[in-house]
Amino acid sequence: MLKDQAFLRIPGPTPLPPSVERAMIRPMIGHRDKAMDALIADLIPRLRPLFGTSGAVYLLAGSGTLALETALVNVTDEGDKVLHLISGAFGERFFRIAEGHRRQAIPHHVPWGEAVDPDDVRRLLQAHPDVRAVVATHSETSTGVLNPIADIARVVREHSDALLVVDAVSSLGGTPVEMDVWGVDAVATGSQKALMAPPGLALVALGERARAAMHRIQSSRFYADLRQYEASLAQSTVPFTPAVTLLFALEASLDLIEAEGLAHVFARHRKMRDMTRAALKALGVPLLAADAVASPTVTAVRPTRFTPKALLQAVRDEFGIVFASGQGKLKDEIFRIGHMGYMSEADVLQYIAALEVAAKRLDPESPLGAGIRAALEVTLA
Repeated sequence: MLKDQAFLRIPGPTPLPPSVERAMIRPMIGHRDKAMDALIADLIPRLRPLFGTSGAVYLLAGSGTLALETALVNVTDEGDKVLHLISGAFGERFFRIAEGHRRQAIPHHVPWGEAVDPDDVRRLLQAHPDVRAVVATHSETSTGVLNPIADIARVVREHSDALLVVDAVSSLGGTPVEMDVWGVDAVATGSQKALMAPPGLALVALGERARAAMHRIQSSRFYADLRQYEASLAQSTVPFTPAVTLLFALEASLDLIEAEGLAHVFARHRKMRDMTRAALKALGVPLLAADAVASPTVTAVRPTRFTPKALLQAVRDEFGIVFASGQGKLKDEIFRIGHMGYMSEADVLQYIAALEVAAKRLDPESPLGAGIRAALEVTLA
């Protein structure tokens, strides 16, 4: 392979479209300039369809983790009971954030690779009637599982007054998020995954109940205080220095998403997922998550005939294709393929072909051509 050639096929950061890269070399503008005010005023309404809301969307300079923390500290108080539905490493991270902010964090652990059962949520809410918020991960990046947020939201609304806070870091922009229709109160995400922008923007959306809580609670916050952002957004600005070049990039990525159309964006992600899963099954390589709960943006693979580390190294050394290793308890047992954002069916065919070659080198019994054929059958269906 060429030394400077690398193809990111990880669950973020994801490859950037050329127009997004070009946007970041635009001349700098002042963050209190009228041009910045116009940019903020343009971005907010264009982000709402991605969240599926007519409500408030806030932009902060920071990572997806900042978005999670911001959502939590703005809708719950210190000492509040918060039920955490944990199905992987990022559910655990959200739990640690709550503990760090002295919430009464109640964990509900789901086996990694499985989705949250809404019936379990119902029983937990009946056992803890004073829960103030329920926290769930939509697409669990560490396992490739898409949790049934619509069903969870219905249970939360029917059996409690709790707010539902959702981590949509690896789902928003790649699969439908319908805050208003589902009854989700707060959604947090980052810029570097399906949104096709660089890392460094934290996005939070709040529904009306969450906004009311934001103004009611007394928890300590400053940079992440969304009350300040709300006041500034009324003037089409933000309270602190924004990541100007990243906002240029987000504007360009929204141009691409809107040109393609959200329905087509979501269909493309589903097809890339289905191609990937069909190919790996044809190669006899086990997958972590069942088809019914598989995320459209990331697939977790659990090989048995060779180690994930050996396969990742072989694919990277020979083809410059970069997959992600496992996390947490699955660190040495799985690898993860990101198929989100600036990707197409052609990219899937590229990494499936590379996987076939690498698997053949590691296991002479591994079939050649079976994965590509299965992927093509999905494409032609």
